[in-house]
Amino acid sequence: MPLRAILFDHDGTLVDSEPEHFRMWVSVLAPHGVRLSEEQYVTHYAGVPNRASAVDLVSRFELAVDAATLTEAKNAAAREFLSRGAYPLMPGALEAVDEFRRAGLVLAVVTGASANGVRTTLRANDLERHFATVVSGDDVRASKPAPDCYLLALERLGLSAADCLALEDTQHGLQAARGAGIRCLALPTALSKRHDFGGAEAVVEGMSEAVKYVRTLLGHG
Repeated sequence: MPLRAILFDHDGTLVDSEPEHFRMWVSVLAPHGVRLSEEQYVTHYAGVPNRASAVDLVSRFELAVDAATLTEAKNAAAREFLSRGAYPLMPGALEAVDEFRRAGLVLAVVTGASANGVRTTLRANDLERHFATVVSGDDVRASKPAPDCYLLALERLGLSAADCLALEDTQHGLQAARGAGIRCLALPTALSKRHDFGGAEAVVEGMSEAVKYVRTLLGHG
């Protein structure tokens, strides 16, 4: 199948933000008497948009607060963090963007996160010019693991699912890409390595391995 575009997830794939998201949730939940463990975060919330996480947290821990209030508290924590700087890029991310662009591939970011976080990442690393479009959780009614964000990306890019390869670090992201019919390369992190990546095109260790995989698809390996 031809390869014309690479669709990057943001958190955990393009940027190393999941540890910070875990710390934010710990801080947000502490006033409600919840001590969220890393195991709980990994199992239930890594790669899950804030709103969906909040709904589950309220139900799971029987909190006396509504999901909307919890979501806004987490969003506020993220805004405060981003006012001080961007999340760090994942190792090899800049090199991957450069190589994919030199290969003539179209690049996009497709994320369940807010547009603010993505804009901050691209602006801080002078990457805005390299990405044809950004689809965030703000752009769709149903975020990952629903396929809506990927379907919107295909529409904006004017490409078919067969033209694209998604890069994702979580099971929820993989489900979203596959739900849109898009091949997906899984790049597990320390926080998502126990996720189920069945259905992935392949599972690789980090961005440098993803670059090697893409080279083989392009016949450059």
